[in-house]
Amino acid sequence: MAHLTTALRHRQGSAFAELGLTPAAARALHQLDPDHPLPARDLAERLGCDRSNVTVLVDKLEQAGLVERRTDPADRRQKTLVVTREGRGVRNQVTGVMSDSRLLSGLTDRELSTLRDLVWKVSDGDCPEPCGPE
Repeated sequence: MAHLTTALRHRQGSAFAELGLTPAAARALHQLDPDHPLPARDLAERLGCDRSNVTVLVDKLEQAGLVERRTDPADRRQKTLVVTREGRGVRNQVTGVMSDSRLLSGLTDRELSTLRDLVWKVSDGDCPEPCGPE
């Protein structure tokens, strides 16, 4: 499992670097819904990290032109994070990287099914949220 995780992180890290993103910035961009602006505190909650860390990530995304901070029309005291047009394109590429299954391409359908069943079996007991099918 550790070897697979390392291989996956290496592939994703290389692909994110080609997009000019760190893995953390890519994950933050991926968590933002382009059609629903989000306050930074909500992004921090989704990422499970401190708001100060999110500020640094959003600064990088904003400098790259992928995200803008805008005043929330419902509460002018609050800023929301809006994915820009360019950010939408990069976010789509990030989503593609995150769903790339080439590491598993050598497996048959039966092997994939067995792998899925085994991963659920060993992980669901410790998963904080439902991980498998209901």
